[in-house]
Amino acid sequence: MKKTTLILFAIAAILGVSSCKEKDTPTLGTAPTEADAAFTYAPSAGNANIIDFMATNTTMTSKWDFGNGILGEGTTAQGTYPNKGTYTVTHTVFNSGGSASSSQDIVIAQDDQSLLSNPLFTILTGGVDGGGSKKWVLDSTRAGHIGVGPVAGNFPEWWSALSLDKAQTGLYDDQFVFKLDGFKFDQITNGDIYVKTGHETDFADPFINKGDFTATYANQMNQSWTIIEGTDTTIEISGTAFIGMFTGVRSYRVETIAENELTLSYVDTKDATVRWYVRLVPEDFPIDGGGGGGGNTSTVTLPINFEEATEVAWTVFGGSTYSVVANPNSAGINTSAKVLETIHGGETWAGLFVDLKDNLDFTAGKPTISVKVWAPATGTMRIKIENIANTADVFEKDVEITTANAWQEVSVDFSEAAAGTYARVVLFPGWDVANAGTFYIDDVTQK
Repeated sequence: MKKTTLILFAIAAILGVSSCKEKDTPTLGTAPTEADAAFTYAPSAGNANIIDFMATNTTMTSKWDFGNGILGEGTTAQGTYPNKGTYTVTHTVFNSGGSASSSQDIVIAQDDQSLLSNPLFTILTGGVDGGGSKKWVLDSTRAGHIGVGPVAGNFPEWWSALSLDKAQTGLYDDQFVFKLDGFKFDQITNGDIYVKTGHETDFADPFINKGDFTATYANQMNQSWTIIEGTDTTIEISGTAFIGMFTGVRSYRVETIAENELTLSYVDTKDATVRWYVRLVPEDFPIDGGGGGGGNTSTVTLPINFEEATEVAWTVFGGSTYSVVANPNSAGINTSAKVLETIHGGETWAGLFVDLKDNLDFTAGKPTISVKVWAPATGTMRIKIENIANTADVFEKDVEITTANAWQEVSVDFSEAAAGTYARVVLFPGWDVANAGTFYIDDVTQK
């Protein structure tokens, strides 16, 4: 009897522990309801075609579809409507239990074409004055037009394609058309596409071709594009269209964007460690050897002092901006009238670059690149030189900004860099700091 009693107690104890464990098992929270996704809206103070949206419940993650091809996020958001009409706005909220959505129609009474002047819209589509439609193609003859690197990186450090490396795969005859009217997007495949290994089973008739797969795929017309501006500015493509080599995604991080160059990066849904890169140019951009664009057409030479009537065009990345402005502190080592102003983007690696007409030669008694910089705080500035023909070929060094709110000249010795190789100068003010503030740059010089 004693043994039986002990066994029964033991069983009871085990069942008790098991019962406690079941009760302690964490559960998902309560899913939101449509009421949680309720929102209000009102015209902004400055323009009736710009609408301010406000989530009623501010405790949940909010995402917005403004009904105009643009997405947004945050408990407050703003939608821009250049064209009159009725737009269905959908607000979706998320928590650990799930998601819920609510929609409302808003009516825009009048056109306001000035709202289409967003510089990113203009670059992608040619803008109102450029016909509102722009066709982009892979920069196939320029090395580095497609490449791959780690998912957390910002350049294709693992591999970059050489000129025409993927010819006859279905990649180079693809065309990507961004339209301003209705934010429409066409992917013209000319019958076939290039597919990353692992995704070939998504298509009916793939065959192996230069390490990956070529597959039949019809033109994908009348889809839509969206720009989401934020810490990472992204381009989203709707439906069945995509850009570059197929990896299962339709969301593209903007690395560089300029009138004649669009560099995007995107992940591989079958390999979360990988980030792919693709460089596009307008269809009519001057080619370098044939087959889809490229080449260095810059006329810029050093020094750059921002005093010339014709401004030097810089390309920004990582969310940074630039403009040429009056010198905010014409004193000390820099009394020039005009300087470059750049507001640091949300990425820690944000910055800007300029392409030079000629490759740099540091062996002829001028071993350094010097820059005058006005910084809002002390810290690190990175200066990099880059091979335009192979953007994975770089040479970079860091310098310290030791004085805040005053002009300081910094110099980097590039005497170890190969002569005649590098023609791109890249500046990273506020290196390794997100949203590092406003910087001023002047007198980029080789000494």
